[in-house]
Amino acid sequence: MIRGVGLKHERIASILAREIRSGRVGRGTQLPGEVELAKRFSVSRNTVRSALAVLTESGLITTRTGKGSFVLFDGRPLDDRLGWTHALAEQGVETQVRVLRMALEQDHELAERLDLDSPDVIVIQRLRVVVGGDAISIERSCVPAVDGLRDLPERGLDDGSITATLSRAGLHLDHGEQRLRGRPLEPEEAALLGRPEGAWFLHTRRTSWTADDRFAEQVDSLLDPRHFELSLSYSETTR
Repeated sequence: MIRGVGLKHERIASILAREIRSGRVGRGTQLPGEVELAKRFSVSRNTVRSALAVLTESGLITTRTGKGSFVLFDGRPLDDRLGWTHALAEQGVETQVRVLRMALEQDHELAERLDLDSPDVIVIQRLRVVVGGDAISIERSCVPAVDGLRDLPERGLDDGSITATLSRAGLHLDHGEQRLRGRPLEPEEAALLGRPEGAWFLHTRRTSWTADDRFAEQVDSLLDPRHFELSLSYSETTR
């Protein structure tokens, strides 16, 4: 949902959303760059990035870069910025998600590694199952225990979505990094996934920040390699 009042980036997102929905900005048309939009609205590029993040979360725009990494499911690209459920649904894959644990904890290692002010985090562990099929992933998210999120263990996720919950707390995912490795399943993980202990799964760690560089989420995912793979894209540069 795009709100028409509030912070600068929300007002800009509201204006651009109206232009897109009215057809003034045609389908498939590329929006002006960050610099041009910043000049148009007399704001900083960070504010523009926040506005574009709101439009992305609302499904009005997508962004493409010359290089990056993308997760594939059965060979189909997933735009996981809006969350696995939305990304998989776009590819026609229906999944059900079960929350295994949601708790307020302290993660001193995470706070030290990311230079966070507080070690307090909300840990959300979920199991994802294909409807009528197998379990395909275990996901463990850590989000900052700030106002608007600290009571998550009591009230639960907004619309069942971590991304929507973060957005409504003012944490709009903007940029980050993702790492991938393989590792064997531990006994508890294997039992949850219905796989043999020691079976190899893909382990991805994605750390996301807001446009103004506030920590938003770190999610560790164990992904079934029978379905998931990582695709890398790059662009040539002049030497």
